[in-house]
Amino acid sequence: KNFVITDPRLPDNPIIFASDSFLELTEYSREEILGKNCRFLQGADTNTETVREIRDAIREERNITVQLLNYTKSGKPFWNLFHLQPMRDNHGDVQYFIGVQLDGSEHLDRERRRLPETIEKQGVEVIQSAAVNIDDAVRELPDANLAIKDLWTRYTSNVLPKPHKFNSASWAAIKKALKKDGSLSLQHFRLVKELGYGDTGSVHLVQLCGTKHYFAMKSMDKSLMLNRNKVHRTFAERDILDMMDHPFLPTLYGSFQTNAHVCLITDFCPGGELFFLLDKQPTKSFNEETARFFAAEVVVALEYLHYRGVVYRDLKPENILIQSNGHLLLTDFDLSFMSTTRPQLITPVKTDEKHKRPKESQLPTFVAEPVARSNSFVGTEEYIAPEIIGGAGHNSAVDWWALGILLYEMLYGWTPFRGKNRQKTFWNISNKEVAFPVGTTPVSLAARQLIHELLCKDPDRRLGSSSGANELKQHPFFRGIYWPLIRCSDPEKLEMSIRAEINNLEGCDAVKSFDDVF
Repeated sequence: KNFVITDPRLPDNPIIFASDSFLELTEYSREEILGKNCRFLQGADTNTETVREIRDAIREERNITVQLLNYTKSGKPFWNLFHLQPMRDNHGDVQYFIGVQLDGSEHLDRERRRLPETIEKQGVEVIQSAAVNIDDAVRELPDANLAIKDLWTRYTSNVLPKPHKFNSASWAAIKKALKKDGSLSLQHFRLVKELGYGDTGSVHLVQLCGTKHYFAMKSMDKSLMLNRNKVHRTFAERDILDMMDHPFLPTLYGSFQTNAHVCLITDFCPGGELFFLLDKQPTKSFNEETARFFAAEVVVALEYLHYRGVVYRDLKPENILIQSNGHLLLTDFDLSFMSTTRPQLITPVKTDEKHKRPKESQLPTFVAEPVARSNSFVGTEEYIAPEIIGGAGHNSAVDWWALGILLYEMLYGWTPFRGKNRQKTFWNISNKEVAFPVGTTPVSLAARQLIHELLCKDPDRRLGSSSGANELKQHPFFRGIYWPLIRCSDPEKLEMSIRAEINNLEGCDAVKSFDDVF
């Protein structure tokens, strides 16, 4: 792809990177253009009004796609279909601009001085998709300005308590340790046992020394994260955890680093994974009331994440934990990405008296869904949405697809598109319609309708894609859920009760010390 990256934080917004294809197209060497503004592509017949539009977009920090005449180093004109896209950090501030060019000279309608509409439409899709891919790729690179020893300093910053748990006993214990020593470290914790592990790290149950408070500690190997280009994912996870303040999402109590690892201290959930709870049921599934309760809490958690601009992208039973009070907690945000939101207050259109809706439906609805798209191929095989497989870019609608898969699995005991191998599973997701088994435990029409609407292959028509969680909350399947007080409701009683492990922790010697792990 022909593209450049510029840095608006430097004077004159200079080019800091140019692709080989861009150099080939323009006939310039990399040394000739790095540090310069892109105006060297302009010539005698370049439309100054179009140039002004580009400058306005840069000043206003927004996307723009235009057509204009540019010139190579030798003076050869070419018709440039140009797309400019700002790249923002997790706080929404513009860090770079990505400029993608497509040479449309051979398709130019010279009388109209534009590309034909069909060619233009195809070209716009190509360059905008390329810009998203470039954005994703740049985010996966460590900051070249930082030395390796300074790369992880973000993990040494203290975490401040949020309002939701400000006065909790756990935070009181953490604040006492911080007041005494200034910051948290490995020495503040006693290792109890391993809770889980992955390809780049592990999760352990730890006890804050001198207290009766237990936490989950996620540790990630620095060298592995660097070698596998996953540094950005560790940063994103920490940033997402640090901004959360919700009863169905983890609380970050602290983060720190050792010589070889970075560590996150979060809530310990003694009920374990929803996956194991589901597996312990006699039918490997929940009754509809239980599935409704858990699905409703997932809806509320996803609603909060989307309000904050976070697309989760890894919803599955293994990433849903059971708290000691029986409520859910979503965990594991290393595949999530952060975006900005565009908050809207939508007021229903008034209808005539004859067809007037109930008064409660006339209330304004608050909607704030993430606006950015991603082209990253991430997720768990059986839960991946078709637009991720297709590579056309995806947004927060992938979380509603995953909720449909989760609800199906909770009700039937298996996922709907699983094939004999990865390729067959992906083919099923992309091509087959969801089918509901006959002869199993009866599932209501409302539940099947909800699953069908969530598993719509067109993300623009999928339930939740228009006004987010509000659409799901109004679905007949959730009738009876009192959303404002859902955190105060009693979890459904299961045929196999939640077995809390907190009483069995003392004296556990599965792991002797941190030396066994690090």
